[in-house]
Amino acid sequence: MPIQLINSFASWVLKQRIHQIELFLKYPNEVQDELLMNLIQSAKNTELGKKYDFDSTNSYTTFVDRVPISSYEEFQPLIERTRSGEQNLFWETPIKWFAKSSGTTNAKSKFIPVSPEALEDCHYKGSKDLLCMYLNNNENSELFTGKSLRLGGSSQIYEDNNSFFGDLSAILIENMPIWAEFSSTPSNKISLMSEWEAKIAAIINETKKENVTSFAGVPSWMLVLMNKMLEKTGKGNLLEIWPNLEVYFHGGVNFEPYRDQYRKILPKKDFKYYEIYNASEGFFAIQDLNNSSDLLLMLDYGIFYEFIPMDTFGTPNQKVVRLADVEIFKNYAIVITTNSGLWRYLIGDTVRFTSLSPYRIRVTGRTKHHINVFGEELMVENTDMAIAKACKMTQNEVVDYTVAPVFMIDKEKGAHEWMIEFKETPKCIDTFRNILDETLQSLNSDYEAKRRNNMTLNPLIINVARKNLFYDWLKDRDKLGGQHKIPRLSNQRDYLEQLKSMQMELIG
Repeated sequence: MPIQLINSFASWVLKQRIHQIELFLKYPNEVQDELLMNLIQSAKNTELGKKYDFDSTNSYTTFVDRVPISSYEEFQPLIERTRSGEQNLFWETPIKWFAKSSGTTNAKSKFIPVSPEALEDCHYKGSKDLLCMYLNNNENSELFTGKSLRLGGSSQIYEDNNSFFGDLSAILIENMPIWAEFSSTPSNKISLMSEWEAKIAAIINETKKENVTSFAGVPSWMLVLMNKMLEKTGKGNLLEIWPNLEVYFHGGVNFEPYRDQYRKILPKKDFKYYEIYNASEGFFAIQDLNNSSDLLLMLDYGIFYEFIPMDTFGTPNQKVVRLADVEIFKNYAIVITTNSGLWRYLIGDTVRFTSLSPYRIRVTGRTKHHINVFGEELMVENTDMAIAKACKMTQNEVVDYTVAPVFMIDKEKGAHEWMIEFKETPKCIDTFRNILDETLQSLNSDYEAKRRNNMTLNPLIINVARKNLFYDWLKDRDKLGGQHKIPRLSNQRDYLEQLKSMQMELIG
């Protein structure tokens, strides 16, 4: 079959989905209400369903009265029993797949259940919708005339008690539809390699001669791969290797600190960047317009959404609102109920709505990854935007960074201390620091109030990290690749002190 015919057929199939998307755009709250009732009915005969009497739960009000908000730690006993072979505990269909999520905030790994329904109706549906929206917005696309270069995690699939666990990306590859495998590179064998540095070398060797039209992965790690590719091939930019490249599908971290670096290695005016928001727990939102930073919240993936305003989060006055009651430009923690049997589950992410018709969001950070030691309410979105502006104004490039508080001792005021790894050491770190500080004040009024006349916070402190400091920290902890990263912001100094210690070791 000619490649043009394959392209036309794939485009036609994917575009049929637009009509279904239009349904939840028109009736978002009705779609969500019906979805919740379907989830409840599906799980009414499970152990959890019987505990909360799902059989007689016929409204959202009854549901929230009976089912508490839960974190992973509270849900973990049920998950561990399922991993040991018990079924029908929190979801009706047998669950044998678990996405291992080993975050940097906790030494213990999380094992997130992934049901057959979540694979088909959430994760794969999300991937197809991403292509659908892209093709709908770019009718002259030649995406399917080539392959998509994917960069996932670095873990293989492991078996334990007839249940299987690994990175979400590995689970998706293991269960991937045949059409998706044919249109992707590298091969599954290379994609599932567990040793990160060997895997990067293998990907370069296999993909450099392919006709790659798109690539997909986390911006920080994809940049590592792309720079290695340029180094190995001796080319000046990626278009010299893959002239038909047209789009980068990305997610996992905020793209802004990396945007200018990508523009340098992809010097093509009409090159497209499309963002997604997904996690082990589900596929949540997709950029639905060209040249936009807003993500359309996908409402028919088997996920029911609730939100906790961050100004009440973790307080005695914490309140939870449903989608119909969210407010624009307000920060919320996300609570999800899913077709994998997670019920009113806190995933730890924060978002703000940029539009209510349709519901569009931006990811602003993590509930645990912010700094509020002095009442400054600093979010990752603030620091990412400030870093991007400081880089643009001083012609610098940042590889990675993290920030921690300097606590008040005796009469000393507090401060924020940064560890920043630059691609090249800035000519004037003071200029960079001043722009960074001023931009943060312009973005965050609480931070500005604490910085005014050094009232509570002294000027920020910048440590210039040695080359590969962040990479080496992750490598020492076997966390290379995937969505592993050092938290950008923390209310504690643990990560910063560990990095400073590694920096001193090399100097010593």
